[in-house]
Amino acid sequence: MVDLPRNPTREVRIGTTTIGAGHDIAIQSMTATHTQDIDATVSQVNALAKAGADVVRIAVDSRKDADALAEIAKQTNANLSVDLQENYRLAEHVAPHVAKLRYNPGHLYHHEREKPWEEKVRYLVGIAEEHDCAMRVGVNCGSVDPEKKAKHDPADTVAPMLESALDHCEFLDSIGFTRYCVSLKDSDPKHVIDVNQRFAEARPDVPLHLGVTEAGMPPDGVIKTRIAFEQLISKGIGDTIRVSLTVPNDRKPEEIVAGRQILADIAAGRVRSFVDFGLDTLNIISCPSCSRVENEAFIDLAASVKEMTAYAKEHAITIAVMGCRVNGPGETDDADLGLWCGPNFVNLKRGPRELGAFSYEDILPRLKQELDTVIAERELSATPS
Repeated sequence: MVDLPRNPTREVRIGTTTIGAGHDIAIQSMTATHTQDIDATVSQVNALAKAGADVVRIAVDSRKDADALAEIAKQTNANLSVDLQENYRLAEHVAPHVAKLRYNPGHLYHHEREKPWEEKVRYLVGIAEEHDCAMRVGVNCGSVDPEKKAKHDPADTVAPMLESALDHCEFLDSIGFTRYCVSLKDSDPKHVIDVNQRFAEARPDVPLHLGVTEAGMPPDGVIKTRIAFEQLISKGIGDTIRVSLTVPNDRKPEEIVAGRQILADIAAGRVRSFVDFGLDTLNIISCPSCSRVENEAFIDLAASVKEMTAYAKEHAITIAVMGCRVNGPGETDDADLGLWCGPNFVNLKRGPRELGAFSYEDILPRLKQELDTVIAERELSATPS
């Protein structure tokens, strides 16, 4: 076993689990069922807890979701976390039933825009303190506060994420709330490593939740996540983790199994380095299946995209396959080709430019056409004149 260092982060209690301050690294996952399907969500929560999840996160996007959460919480002993989206005021309806609230600084921007974000965070803190909840400041590459992005070079995706996280930490500390952790997630392991290392250097006291968002299907998704975790955890960075995989609902516990295996391998010294990962080969990213996915055909589509594009594996092209309208539009912008799925159609993009919406039956031939065009254009530009 390797005697790994640990950053001297402060202790944060999440229900019956405590992270930071040298405690074991906790493992988390998120339900992929529709929250209002109470029986299915309870079943998945309990399956994840049985697999060893220390915290299970549930998405709440509406008051009906919040009402369902109240019933779900009655039927499980798992430590529940709630994922707040744009409507941050749902916090008061869900906090009585969970151990942690997660908010995204970028999403705070969209609701009640006339209010400063500090006022919204102060409200969330009041709710958290009233109901004995921890909080997570969840910064995501595809939904960074527009005001932060505007201050930096568009090519620098890490700097606005880092600034957003640090600003929120400073404000939370200033109002006396320290029961929080931070996550800084990207679909590129290199960016995850970079931004978390920089944050940990600036704020070594704040517990970090590690994850590679839209890591994709196994085994690729596990490999991408392993790259980031190995390089961060081996340096003492990270207090809780989530492995985000695109898998059918009945396979969600694989996220927990994968996380525990990665931690065990790191502790045993079985650490690999992929310094040039993703630079010279095809890279397919796809979001983890969650309750916001509007058509489960998304899972099959992600697998079909991987199979269809295998012929382009030697080309440094990124294809993003996203399952919903919440994260899909923004988080496909940096991909060479991006797909985000609606209930009956798939939106196709080339970089930030939208190419149209196609049926699930028609999307693969059109994607291949665009992929061939990208390959041809790059080969032409690489040919000496």
